[in-house]
Amino acid sequence: MEGLFIAKQLEELVLRLPARNLGWAFPNETTAALLLETDSRNVFNLVLEYRAPSPALYISSAKFEGDARNAFQRSLEHKVKGDLLGATQLKLDRVVLLEFGVGAGFVGSDAARLLFELTGRNANLLLLEAGNTGFEGKIVHAAREITHGRNRFRTIRSGGLYSPPPPYQKLDPRVATDSELKSVLEGQPIATWGKLIDGLGTTLLLELEHRYEKTGDAVLALRDLVANPSLSSLDSLSEQARKRSSDQRRGELQKVLQDPLEKRLKMLEKQAEDLHKAEENALSALEWRESAQTLLAYTRDVPSGASSVTLPSLYGTGTVEITLEPELSAAQNANKLFAKAKRREDVLQKLLTREPERLAQHAQVVALLEEVKIAPENRLHELLEAHQPNQEAPPPVGMRYRTSSGLEVLVGRNSKENEVLTHRIARSTDIWFHVQGYPGSHVILRGANKEIPFTDILEAASIAAYHSKARGSTNIAVDYLFAKHVWRPKGAKAGAVHFSHQKTVVVEPQLPRENCLT
Repeated sequence: MEGLFIAKQLEELVLRLPARNLGWAFPNETTAALLLETDSRNVFNLVLEYRAPSPALYISSAKFEGDARNAFQRSLEHKVKGDLLGATQLKLDRVVLLEFGVGAGFVGSDAARLLFELTGRNANLLLLEAGNTGFEGKIVHAAREITHGRNRFRTIRSGGLYSPPPPYQKLDPRVATDSELKSVLEGQPIATWGKLIDGLGTTLLLELEHRYEKTGDAVLALRDLVANPSLSSLDSLSEQARKRSSDQRRGELQKVLQDPLEKRLKMLEKQAEDLHKAEENALSALEWRESAQTLLAYTRDVPSGASSVTLPSLYGTGTVEITLEPELSAAQNANKLFAKAKRREDVLQKLLTREPERLAQHAQVVALLEEVKIAPENRLHELLEAHQPNQEAPPPVGMRYRTSSGLEVLVGRNSKENEVLTHRIARSTDIWFHVQGYPGSHVILRGANKEIPFTDILEAASIAAYHSKARGSTNIAVDYLFAKHVWRPKGAKAGAVHFSHQKTVVVEPQLPRENCLT
């Protein structure tokens, strides 16, 4: 989505505010739909799709369903219950601030601010602390944690301070005068207008070029685009946002389906080539079998130690020349030729037995690929569920233990496993442990989104102390914190981390009794 398009969407939204918050729905892990009601009893959804690289914000009258699927969505559900009071855009940038009032009800909520970055591959939705004004404040919870490894200009982490994208200087077409626009655009190719005028991206530049070709007046075409920044082929802005988002999701689903199907098709075609080759090889097998039978019929005429022999043909007139292994007798050479022939005949028979099934599978895969090309999004979901190849479970990483209350503890056995446990397996609300001042394992206590008893924290800390260079000591200090507060320093070797928000306990190195899983 581009700046002018977002501005028009917000203009439509603001006309409906304040709007009563009727609750959240979460169709998938990166979509949040807020059901709102205006004073005139008009009910609509504000849809926030924060999946990179094609986020979208739009108004929809469709029905959305689904419970919270991750910790961030649960935060939205519990902390953003108030009415939607305001919606503001940062200049014409792809950054939107939504302001909510205090939530009423038996279990209320404080005022809240949601900040939506519709910025391509860095798309994000952030819950900011209330009380601040403008586009700054402490991040209560981030849908995506952005580290220096992903973005070297700025980081976004729960608990940190939010910094807006770097400032820039462009002309705002909504407030600029005709003379200002003309002086900036005159003599400049259309392809460069996006660098001069705020709110224009690749798609809107193409639409602007289309309108400029009709009018021949750059300022008039731009004014028209500001008033209605939709594509000529679509009826409304929300329809444009919905369609682009749907096309993105549909393309991703198609790729997920097509890649294994095309791989399967290549394998089936390779099997057809194998059958053709086996049929050709069967002709050689027939010659070997005839040569073997000839050797057995004329054993006495085969001189000992010969490397070849010419004998009368058993299956026609004339003679046949047979290559021999000199160290073997005529009977042994015959048996070896029989064995070679049988191997090739067995291969052919095996492939011929499988051929009807191969043909059926080939036809099925071809039909599925054709359907995937034209199927709507809901049908693609059905196909994915029905035909996606079963993925083998990943091999276990690290040692596993159970605390006395049954929670799982994962322990890295080397730097590579530490890296995988901390940065790939650990969820943001899992508890991460490491001994102070000594090399040792990264230890993860998996909380299953429940409140973790302190006794379990002490047990996991004791496991971390046991799997460290401090094992021979007593009263070992162990730091623990949420895994979301651990990050990898830029350029650091595997297993090296920085962390914050830690607490410390002092424990003895000890393993749970009879609780080791692997």
